[in-house]
Order: sequence, then C-alpha cells, then structure tokens
Amino acid sequence: MDGLGLLRIRVERGMNLAVRDTRTSDPYVVIECASQKVKTRVEKDNCNPVWNEELTILIKDINAPITISVYDHDTFSRDDSMGSAKIDIKRLVECVEMGSQDLPDGTQLGRMEASNDNCLSKESCIVWKKGKVVQEMILRLGGVECGELHIQIEWLHLP
Repeated sequence: MDGLGLLRIRVERGMNLAVRDTRTSDPYVVIECASQKVKTRVEKDNCNPVWNEELTILIKDINAPITISVYDHDTFSRDDSMGSAKIDIKRLVECVEMGSQDLPDGTQLGRMEASNDNCLSKESCIVWKKGKVVQEMILRLGGVECGELHIQIEWLHLP
C-alpha cells in the first residue's frame, strides 16, 4: 500500500436534509478522495437519517480534498444532489503526530472554529478518546437550501 495512513469516517446522521421527492428523500452519502469513492446505504423516506456507518479511505496526500456529498436515491431517474461539504484533515494529523498515549480520556488536543473558509456548522474539537485521536464534525451542506451532516473522523496508521 502506497499511502500515509487511513482515514476512518463514521457517518453518524443527517439533520434537516433537503426534500427531493414529493415529501421526503431517500438519502445516502458518498465520500470521495482522489480516485477513491465509498458510500453508505440508502435510508428510505427520511430527511433526518441515522446511518452509523464506518467508511475507510486511504490517504496518500493530506492536502488532497475530501468531499462528502449527500444524494437522494431515485429509481427511474438520475439521483438528486442534497448538498456537499469538504473536510480538512491536516489539524487531525498534526494532533496524531503529537503523541497522546499517556493522556486521560477526553483530553482536548485541538480544535477548529467554524468559518466561511470551512464547512463546519460549529466548533469541532479533536480529542483523545478510548486510546484514539478522533474529531467530531457537524458539516453545513453547501449548494442546497438546508441540511447538516454529523460525522466523526479518526486517523489510522498503516500496518
């Protein structure tokens, strides 16, 4: 494997997602980085879906954009966009490289403020949790009238 590490993305849930069918939507999430593409299952008739799915991608360049998109599944036509967001993992990787093995559970290692330069809905903290460095994010979906996506990311070293 030719990469720096793995990024595990737990797609937890969508909140107030856009309606793309008559009264609701059938959303699923697609995560893309370089030539990789992974996706969640479709949640039928739900604008506040709970996926709780873990998806993993190989990171070859921490500067490569990671795009998270939400789509409405349609049977007889092209799937409709329900918005997208980009995430930046540089701060997470910096915190991993600090070495945190002896810290108490719940120790905050870093944080990112919500701004016009990122897709965060609110501040995102990077914490030491159960022996891992994790970052919870609530992402504002762009290009759409409403919707947020709650995810958690974790860096995994290559074996």
